[in-house]
Amino acid sequence: MREIILGTAGHVDHGKTSFIKALTGIDTDRLKEEKERGITIELGFAYLDLPCGHRIGIVDVPGHEKFVRNMVAGAAGMDLVAFIIAADEGIMPQTREHFEICQLLGIKDGLIVLTKKDLVEDEWLEMVEEDIREYFSGTFLENAPIIPVSSVTGEGIETVRKTIDDRISGIAFQEEFGPFRLAVDRVFSMKGFGTVITGSSLSGRIGVGEEVEFYPAEVKAKIRGIQVHGKDVNLVEAGHRTAINLQGIEKERINRGDIAATPGSLVNSTLLDVDFLYLASNARKLKNRTQVRVHVGTGEITGRVVFMESDEINPGEAANLQLILQEPAAVWPGDRYVIRSYSPVRTIGGGTILNNAPLKRKRATEKDREANHRIFATYLEGSDIDRLLLFLEESGAAGLTQNQLATRLGLFGNKLKKLLQNPVSSGDILVIDSERQRLLAAPVLKRVAAQITDILEHHHKSNPLKSGMAK
Repeated sequence: MREIILGTAGHVDHGKTSFIKALTGIDTDRLKEEKERGITIELGFAYLDLPCGHRIGIVDVPGHEKFVRNMVAGAAGMDLVAFIIAADEGIMPQTREHFEICQLLGIKDGLIVLTKKDLVEDEWLEMVEEDIREYFSGTFLENAPIIPVSSVTGEGIETVRKTIDDRISGIAFQEEFGPFRLAVDRVFSMKGFGTVITGSSLSGRIGVGEEVEFYPAEVKAKIRGIQVHGKDVNLVEAGHRTAINLQGIEKERINRGDIAATPGSLVNSTLLDVDFLYLASNARKLKNRTQVRVHVGTGEITGRVVFMESDEINPGEAANLQLILQEPAAVWPGDRYVIRSYSPVRTIGGGTILNNAPLKRKRATEKDREANHRIFATYLEGSDIDRLLLFLEESGAAGLTQNQLATRLGLFGNKLKKLLQNPVSSGDILVIDSERQRLLAAPVLKRVAAQITDILEHHHKSNPLKSGMAK
C-alpha cells in the first residue's frame, strides 16, 4: 500500500525536531554538530503509526537559511506538511521562504503546529493565531487546523496525532505502478554490507534481487536488501522512506541528487522546457539568461533561464522558459522544481517541468517566439495525443521508440499502448521498426519523401545522361 510522507517546515529554532521527538519518540538530529549547535543541519527521518492503520514516514528539515538547500531536498516527495511556527515569535523569514517552497513544489495539504505554547500567555497565543490565519489566507493552508502544542509538557501532541490520522484516513489511496523512481538524499557505506542509499520513493515499486539504474551517470547495481523504517522488506513502493543496500557498485559512483530508477525509464538532458512563476516577494525584475540554481528532486544544478517570449519578467509574473543546465538532469514531465538565485542565494521561483528532453529553442525573431508560444500551448492545453505528435515531429526522421516516448510523456505500459492505438490505425503515426517499435510521424515521412524527390529531380536535371545517383 502506498505510504504517506509528512514533512516539517518552518523557521530555525521553532521546535521542529523537538516536536517530531514528542510525536514519535525519535530524535532526528543524528550529527554531533547538530547536537552541539542545537539546530538541524541535515535531513532527519522518523515514522508514526496511526490509529487508522497507516504508518507514515516523517522528514524533518533544517530551518536555518544556510541549509535551505537541504530543506528543498527534504520537501521533494512530501504529501503533507506540518508547518511549524513558534508561539513566542510567530511568522519569521524562513517561515515565509519555506512556505513559498512548499507552494512551488505543489504540496496541497497540511496542518499548522504552533509550538512552545507553554512560553506564552493565552492572549498572546490568540493574537499569533490571528496573524497566522491572515498570512495563510488564500493558500492551501487557509483552512488548515492550527494546533498549539508544547513539546516539553506534551500538551496538544495527541490532538496533532488525531488530526493527522483523520486527514490520512480520508485519502483515497491509489496503487502506483509503472517504473520505480527514488530521489537519493544519502549515500554511505556500511562495513559488511557495502553501499547503501536512502531516499523517498516517488513512483512504482522494486524488489530485492532486481536491478536499479542511477541517473544521470547511467550506472547499474543489484538490490541486495531493502529496509523501510528499520525493518527488512522484500519490496519498496511509492511513498516509502527507504534504505536500499546495493551490490556491484561503490558509493563514490552515486551522489546525493541522483535518481535510482527502473533501468531505461529516464532520459538525461541539459535542456528542460518549463512553466515558471517568479515570486511576488522578489525585489527586482528577472532578466533573460540569468544564472540560477535549479533544485529538482534532491539535486541542485547550476543553469540559466531563457525566456521564450520576452526579455524579462516582473515579480509575481509567470512565464514559459527553457532551462539550460550545466549538468544533465533525469526527470519526468510533471515533476516540480524550485529556482534559487545564484548569489546571494534565495528562493525566487519555480514551477513544473513540461518537456524533459526538448530541442534548443530559438527566440531571436518574432516568428521564433510565436512558434515557442504554440509549443508551450500544446504542453499546457493540449491532450496527450497532441504532445505525442509534437515530440515525434521534433524528433524528425529518426523518430522515437515506444520506450523513449514513454519517458517523454510519463506514460508507461498499457497507458501508452492505448494512446497509440488510434493514431497508428489511422496512419498519423507509422511504425518503421517493428522490433524496436520505433515510431515516426506521418507528416515527417511526407516531408522526407518530398526532400528525396527534390534531390533526385535536381540530380537528373544536372546529369541527364546518368541513369542513377550514387549513394
